[in-house]
Amino acid sequence: MKVSEKTNVTMPIKNMIGIVAIIISGVIGYTEVTARLTSLETSRELFQADLLKKSEQLPTDQEQFMLLEDLYKTVEKIEKRIEDMMHNKVNIEFVTKQLEKALKDIESLKDKVRANGNGHGWNSNSIIDDSKPWDQRT
Repeated sequence: MKVSEKTNVTMPIKNMIGIVAIIISGVIGYTEVTARLTSLETSRELFQADLLKKSEQLPTDQEQFMLLEDLYKTVEKIEKRIEDMMHNKVNIEFVTKQLEKALKDIESLKDKVRANGNGHGWNSNSIIDDSKPWDQRT
């Protein structure tokens, strides 16, 4: 069989269009895959460049990071201390109320003793009167 420039090939147009369509699809697919690979390689290179830049920290940057860490620790300690102070405030308020109640009870007991006079061997003059100044108390 001799193949030359003048060799005729008979093929239906439907088959010819199909072959051309397959070739065009192959070219477009190859172009898309190449573009995607190029994009991924570029992204990788940029990512590696960023990592290299971030790994090259100056001593001043490291000092600032250490200072920031210390500040965070100090703030945490202060927050804990403030919480403890809030608990102390509640306790102090509770004790203050209890003391006020005890003082009222003591005053009412003093009043009862004064009202009884010389009951149970008590001398009414020996009870301290808080309403008088120190030098006038008996």
